[in-house]
Amino acid sequence: MTAALQSNMAATTPEFSGVEFSTSADGLPVARIDDLVFAMVTSPSGSVFLASAVAVRRPLAELTRVDFVGHDGRLADEAEFRARVTETAGHRRDLAKLNRVRTRMSASTPWGGSQMAVTYADGVVVHMTAGHGGFHLSADRNAKIHPLLRKDTPWYEEDCEWAIVAVTFPDLFTAYERSMAKKTIRNTWPDAWETIHQCVLAGRESWAKDRRAFDQGHRNDFVVTSAILSDQHPAMTEVVATVGGSHVRDGEERRFLIPSDEYAERGRFGFVIDLARHVEYEGPSSFIGWRSLGDAT
Repeated sequence: MTAALQSNMAATTPEFSGVEFSTSADGLPVARIDDLVFAMVTSPSGSVFLASAVAVRRPLAELTRVDFVGHDGRLADEAEFRARVTETAGHRRDLAKLNRVRTRMSASTPWGGSQMAVTYADGVVVHMTAGHGGFHLSADRNAKIHPLLRKDTPWYEEDCEWAIVAVTFPDLFTAYERSMAKKTIRNTWPDAWETIHQCVLAGRESWAKDRRAFDQGHRNDFVVTSAILSDQHPAMTEVVATVGGSHVRDGEERRFLIPSDEYAERGRFGFVIDLARHVEYEGPSSFIGWRSLGDAT
């Protein structure tokens, strides 16, 4: 980081209204939004992630790595760190403008008894239980959901289905929530998204669509389902691969040895065996379930 950049980051600026950027005592990029503090941390393995903490009121320049306990996802670089923090500040500003009312109400939900509820508007209430939660919509509100996304029940769970509520009633959500909701719909229900918006999602715009294409394209290939560092062969990873991958029942299984550096570069849906390069392995195994077979050969 250059000295000029450090100077620019040391105080709140108009484009980052509500955010203070600085450098910690041990050289980490850090930021503050009210009572929240953030840091860009590099792990021993070399991955970079966003760390956070609450109610830390000391000056940013006095903080160190030990002050940050939360892990809020990976970062590509410092530019993404600044963008993520700024996005969080905007989310908090938007939240302050919404009229969400937290209360307790007696209600039975698909996930158990409600322990806390937040009313977003008439007919739009989110319930939290001991283990899960989600939105309950009135009949009138549920009728406004697009038919391709509407459920037969008025309950929309908090992991993915909340996004259906958010894209239907955008004025009840922050800009950050609306952005995440659109991403969730594309990733989870790509066919509905394409029909509703009369578009075709490109590669990496939808996890579910990309996964479907991967499975279709490799239905006859050996795809790794299990992997372990080899005890017998340094710098190699022993893998079990199945034709079609883990989603195919009773697919043929084989073992292979893959250079660990190569296996570390596997794609997001798995590692595909290249039978022209990856030789089948029948020696002693590091997998407990395969040891007797390997020892017997």
